[in-house]
Amino acid sequence: MEAVAVISEAGALTLSGITDPLPWWSFTKTVIAIAVLRLVDNGQLNLDEPLDGVRYNLRQLLRHEAGLADYGALSKYHRDVAANKAPWPIERLLAAVDADRLRYEPGRDWAYSNVGYLKIAQLVERTTGLPLKVALEQLVFEPCDLTTARLARTLADLDDVQMGDVRGYHPGWVFHGLVVGTVADAARLLSNLLDGHLLNPATFSEMLKGRRLPEHANAHADAAYGLGLMLWTDNPLDRPIGHLGEGPGSKIAVLAQGSKAAAVWAASASSLDTGEHALSLLRQSELPQICARPSAIFAACSFVRQKWAVR
Repeated sequence: MEAVAVISEAGALTLSGITDPLPWWSFTKTVIAIAVLRLVDNGQLNLDEPLDGVRYNLRQLLRHEAGLADYGALSKYHRDVAANKAPWPIERLLAAVDADRLRYEPGRDWAYSNVGYLKIAQLVERTTGLPLKVALEQLVFEPCDLTTARLARTLADLDDVQMGDVRGYHPGWVFHGLVVGTVADAARLLSNLLDGHLLNPATFSEMLKGRRLPEHANAHADAAYGLGLMLWTDNPLDRPIGHLGEGPGSKIAVLAQGSKAAAVWAASASSLDTGEHALSLLRQSELPQICARPSAIFAACSFVRQKWAVR
């Protein structure tokens, strides 16, 4: 069970596989990052000023440098998800990970944190005065004319969504929010971002400033994480850029390079490597030789694959 969308350099859309809405998993982080960076563009937020009552700033949250814990290591979380139990209240989640205790001084280290993106989602709501669902519609989906993308909050929100190999999953287990939509809309969103339709050039430039990930240097020394984007440290716009995601029942990769974009989704039981296939769809003869190893950047970003709770 698979779905593929490719936007060519000429802007033509090619589809294969299922066309139903799908879970975007951690590509939702890119969506949330775009939303909050549009608030930066509007002068409502600042990337580098400490947020109220904490020692970290928005840039550090977006780049997973804030020192916050994650819930991926909580065995009770995984058991309750697998048992199709109701999602925990946010207060219980934050207590379970001891969210107020920083694991390191902000900016000095790096650790992938869904809790950090929960904090960003809450910041978007406080700043706009809107529920996250409405804020994402106004800040991200409507400017791109995306007709299927939306935030799923309840079981009923997934009635028309293809969830792959899982049944009864509650989207509330993704505490920063789970965006669903077609692969076509996922590819369109990333294409709009790279084409400059969503952010001011200076803000987009900040989004591309990645933290090098030396802990994954065995795969490729240049792999990095920017502000809600997986990318390369050097010349990121000349390399594939985007985000992987994986959750119960399925996996997704949304990537772009130049004016070409690809989104690939597959059920967990599928042998298709979504990241590998998305990169192969972007490859052209004139691309840098580094693309000859399409799995390199995703092996370097293997934190997504190592624990499906990182959505």
